[in-house]
Amino acid sequence: MELMSFRTPGLGDQTYLLIHDGQAVLIDPQRDIDRFLAAAAARDVELRFVLETHLHNDYVSGGEHAARRTGAELVLPAAAAAVYPHTPAFHHEEIKSGGLTIKPIHTPGHTPEHTSYLVSIEGEPVAVFSGGSLLVAAAGRPDLLGPARARTLARLQHGSLHRLAALPRQVGLYPTHGEGSFCTTTGAGRFTSTIGDELDQNPLLAIGEMERFADQLLAAPQPIPAFYQYMGPTNLHGAPPMPATTVPELAVADLADLPAETRVVDIRPVAAQATGVLPESVTISMGDDFGSWVGWLLPYQAPLVLVAEPEQDTAEAVTQLAQLGIDTVQGVVRDLTGATTTPVATVDVAGARRHRAEPDSQTLDVRMPAERAQLPLPGAVERFLPDLAEAGIPKQLDPARPVLVVCGSGRRAAIGASLLRRAGYHPVVLTGAGAEEVAA
Repeated sequence: MELMSFRTPGLGDQTYLLIHDGQAVLIDPQRDIDRFLAAAAARDVELRFVLETHLHNDYVSGGEHAARRTGAELVLPAAAAAVYPHTPAFHHEEIKSGGLTIKPIHTPGHTPEHTSYLVSIEGEPVAVFSGGSLLVAAAGRPDLLGPARARTLARLQHGSLHRLAALPRQVGLYPTHGEGSFCTTTGAGRFTSTIGDELDQNPLLAIGEMERFADQLLAAPQPIPAFYQYMGPTNLHGAPPMPATTVPELAVADLADLPAETRVVDIRPVAAQATGVLPESVTISMGDDFGSWVGWLLPYQAPLVLVAEPEQDTAEAVTQLAQLGIDTVQGVVRDLTGATTTPVATVDVAGARRHRAEPDSQTLDVRMPAERAQLPLPGAVERFLPDLAEAGIPKQLDPARPVLVVCGSGRRAAIGASLLRRAGYHPVVLTGAGAEEVAA
């Protein structure tokens, strides 16, 4: 058996391609399926099955189109009741092809329909693909479908984890969600494991009482990205195939002809943004989490225009957006010559400390509530970055005076500063450092 994993760092997810005896099984593919199908083609194997563990909350699935392109059998949890053709997976029936046997295991908790898949080769169980159920040192979140169902799903998750923990110790554990995913309750820094290692090391498996387990899972609610509300329905009904990743080249003057709801997203590095940005732009430098921040902070499916450096590749930006079902990029602007721009004020740690030492200084902390609770920044006005976009600028901040914007590393501060700038404030961004360095 050969097992390949394809990690998408910005979403904290993994897709798997299992290969055995000329056949391949693809598990939880994202929408950009070419990378998975190319790997199968390079090994000259037939894609026999595409397995989905659940209706994903964090990305648009590519399962339907991977199956259509290759003729593979698409297998989804029976209770998902997706509207496109598929083979429904129930509980403990066997799906066989040659020496390969796939046994669905109903593991509700992350979602009601959630199903894991135990794979045996020549009768020997070797791997379980646990999606958002049993994770490495963690479990999938039970609250993504809303608070009304969270406790019921948390109770179900307790039973599901122990159901998987009853598998042989040597069975490999291959979750879809992992470190960096908002679908996991905690993170261990590892992405795969074994049943034996989880029995020995996963603290949640040591909680035998169901209600105490549910208390633990729900004790510290995490934010839910705004775009999550669109992923489940999209995966239920199906999405169009992955779009092309090339977009038209635009001039600044072309922006006047675009719809009024168009949003300008500057993806250049902070150093380039510092020389001047379009006043209406939101600055989200290209990175692994670019798509997630666009999906969380901007109106879903709003027309988008990217601002990039002359030689900057925009294909990854378009791909990350398409993974969330955002196919609305109208084009890219690469030349700001002659355009009215606003410089981005930045400071290092020493400059941030000087700012905070001045009379009547203002600091805005855009970290997550859990981060702020662990390490408060005295005197700072607190508002989590997505809340800054949704609820607006805190009234304590004076638009007439500079506002130092701080996060954990500088990335979210730069994004938050652009939201302040659009509202008429004068932000100063702490770059390359965060609250810990300023408070030290």
